Amino acid sequence: MMLHFEEKALQYYGEVCVNKGLVRKASIGTTSVPMYVSEWIVSRYLTDGQIDAAARQNMRDFVNKHLPSKDQKEQLKSKLKNGGTLLILDTYSVEVNLRTNEYILKIPCLDENKATIEPYIVELYPLLLNGGVWGVGRLEYQSPDEREHTFGQIRMVDFRPMQAATIDMELFCEQRKYFTLEEWRDLLVSSMGYNPAFYTPEQMMLLLARLVPIVQERVNLIELAPKGTGKSFVYLNLSRHVRLISGGKVTAAVLFHNNATNQSGLLTRFDVVVFDEAQSLSFDNPNEVIGVLKDYLESGSFSRGGKQQNTATSGIVMIANIPLAADGNPRFENLFLDLPEFLRETAFIDRIHGILPGWKLPRIEAESISTHIGFKADFFGDVLHSLRRTAGYEDHIKAYGQITGTNDIRDRNAIIRLATGYLKLLFPDLKPSQEELVNYCLRPAASLRQLVRNQLTIMDPEYKPLYIDVAFTQQ
Repeated sequence: MMLHFEEKALQYYGEVCVNKGLVRKASIGTTSVPMYVSEWIVSRYLTDGQIDAAARQNMRDFVNKHLPSKDQKEQLKSKLKNGGTLLILDTYSVEVNLRTNEYILKIPCLDENKATIEPYIVELYPLLLNGGVWGVGRLEYQSPDEREHTFGQIRMVDFRPMQAATIDMELFCEQRKYFTLEEWRDLLVSSMGYNPAFYTPEQMMLLLARLVPIVQERVNLIELAPKGTGKSFVYLNLSRHVRLISGGKVTAAVLFHNNATNQSGLLTRFDVVVFDEAQSLSFDNPNEVIGVLKDYLESGSFSRGGKQQNTATSGIVMIANIPLAADGNPRFENLFLDLPEFLRETAFIDRIHGILPGWKLPRIEAESISTHIGFKADFFGDVLHSLRRTAGYEDHIKAYGQITGTNDIRDRNAIIRLATGYLKLLFPDLKPSQEELVNYCLRPAASLRQLVRNQLTIMDPEYKPLYIDVAFTQQ
């Protein structure tokens, strides 16, 4: 039996919704693709909205034929060499080589970084230039030509992107009016891949906090939690505009700008850059990277080695595991005690807008995964990306939100940005009541920032204790 939010989702949003339970049940046999790709495959082969034997076989055939594993790459190259054509589902990306006046195509499943592509494809799908697009590419091989002094190359001659069609954002926002706040929140949580019935209202607001840096420009968050709470799940599976870096060493060239190649870094190409396993994160030439990163967290701009100033709107999310005591709360009052040195510096922490208390969320188990209706992940990810650039929400927070208990500019800016993100998520139609604006936008934002202030007070006597409160301002 469908829940109310599911019935309304199908009634008012129709084909951009999917049964998350069916996607899970389909079990297409690969963990190498994000959730939005799996949903695209399943939605394509459902029979009257259900998975029957024929649909399951078609899905398996599609995956086996068009989603090859890395160990098949030499066989596939051999097929191309012998005159065959490949149709491959992969995340393709394109770079511009100004020296040769060419587009250079990257094909991850073939470990191919110097393929070529028909220029018209790039003109049709410019997102290929922004870090990669999942889609089905038709690949052919061009043999070397001694007379023309050309080498053999793989070439993409056709492409069908796996992405949502053009989104009617006005309609998306308008349809919000048919849902209660609880129904809409359930729909958002289910769209993230979580089962709303498994979580308390407070926990669902923490889950939604993971979306705030995706939907709002230049939001910096750190989530601290034990292992197994699904901290990176959303960032891996929801949006192609998010880039996740898992532990290890990060260079300034990768993150900001490569001066040698004049190529822009991740912060200029993605909406959010996520550092997973931040407890093991390190930087190549840490003094340079951390100095530039602090400037960026503060101003949204950076420069490297005397080169020109760059601006970006990407948010920074850091995810780290921390130990818990027997009562389920953090073992140490100083939450940053076991983290890398740069994450124990108050000047850095103060530039983080909020701490997401992941220790308040339960471990992921079978019942915590959604089996309900939700927005298709590729559609939902593009909605968040579109809302990110939509004006009016921050002005609404500034006009009707009142922050008390602190006059610190960083505190106030952090709360405004976080609250704006919550407003976009929960009230895209910009029609919250006074009580809703305070309780579901301003207060959750203030609580995330309050945790930052509490840590600063613990770590440095220069930061005096304070209690942040919020209210609605009558106009």
